[in-house]
Amino acid sequence: MSKSRSEEMVETLRAMQTAAPDIEASAVVSVDGLIMASALPAEVEEDRVSAMSAAMLSLGERIAGELGRGGLDQVYIRGDSGFIVLSAIGEEAVLTALAREKAKLGMVFLEMRRAAENLTKLVG
Repeated sequence: MSKSRSEEMVETLRAMQTAAPDIEASAVVSVDGLIMASALPAEVEEDRVSAMSAAMLSLGERIAGELGRGGLDQVYIRGDSGFIVLSAIGEEAVLTALAREKAKLGMVFLEMRRAAENLTKLVG
């Protein structure tokens, strides 16, 4: 029995989180703000994460374009309790990751880039 695209996406998210243990949760969100796959804790509302991720990606793209910084690669948010990193997956989706406060960001960025490459094949 073959796996669905959604199941393959979830496997990719879980593999990313295993490779970079500082990533506590992650999701793949369409540019319309719909969850495509997630590895989020039960207490996190998928709908809120998806809507906010799509909005941040859209805003980041506008800012990068308006300020002459080219195409958007990543949006990075630092809060008191950790980081939220959004990375474009082609033109149709965004990879959102929540990382711990003391995260090794180089490892987080590397694993997100690897996951995004794999997810691009599944999203399109």
